[in-house]
Amino acid sequence: MITQTEIRLNGYPRGFHLITDLIEQKLPDLPEKGLVHLLIKHTSAGLTLNENADPSVCDDFERFINKLIPENHPVYTHVFEGSDDLPAHIKSSIFGAELTIPITKHRLNLGTWQGIYLCEFRNHGGSRKIIATIFG
Repeated sequence: MITQTEIRLNGYPRGFHLITDLIEQKLPDLPEKGLVHLLIKHTSAGLTLNENADPSVCDDFERFINKLIPENHPVYTHVFEGSDDLPAHIKSSIFGAELTIPITKHRLNLGTWQGIYLCEFRNHGGSRKIIATIFG
């Protein structure tokens, strides 16, 4: 059986935000086993799995990715929507727009220290939509 639901996220500030609990709350009842596929429907935000225990991970991600892909780089030509726009598109492509997570015993089967992160790459990205497709 395949089911699908849309999860709406309120706007988050730029940065990396742990959203595992929010995703789990918004999902319908999960099957005994299967997969959940998450797709964020935006080109300037992403999804990733990483450590969920130490909040400094979020800050370090933000500092590193901004150094790796800076704003106002002279090679950018797509600058109409602001200095954070093109870097946000590049960051989204690097981190990715989707995750697939196994379901075991009606729960997301994540590692002990794994969490789902919203990667908000715009200064004012606004609300975001994630499509959750459940196979099982």
